[in-house]
Amino acid sequence: MPAFVLDSSVALAWYLPRQQTARTDALMHRMADEGALTTALWPIEVANVLLIYERRGQLTTADRTSAIAFYNSSPITTDDQTGVQAFGTAFDLALAHKLTVYDAGYLELALRAGLPLATLDQALCRAAAALGVPVLGYSEDEA
Repeated sequence: MPAFVLDSSVALAWYLPRQQTARTDALMHRMADEGALTTALWPIEVANVLLIYERRGQLTTADRTSAIAFYNSSPITTDDQTGVQAFGTAFDLALAHKLTVYDAGYLELALRAGLPLATLDQALCRAAAALGVPVLGYSEDEA
């Protein structure tokens, strides 16, 4: 069983300049040891942000290549129900908690899998807290 649901903000913090914290480092090590679960959209989100950073000159090609190799070799499992849930529970969560549907997808997955959510997104943290989903990674002190 994976240790937590991984969102893109935490995974990207492992490779983007000035994003890394002691908490995100600890989550990377925990993920490497225990695995993580994520939405089917996660690889697209992560790849897109890496592309944007590289285009802006904020990430080298070598750094991007290293990040992708790390993600591909990590025990990160993608959920095969993300698309189905987008038109149901994820949509409802997005509406109720003022989230995007792709962010609500992480919350829906955490609820369905009964796992804590690893995120740095403030709105997602608030929604998770309102629903009793434990949040890993976010700290008001580091925001």
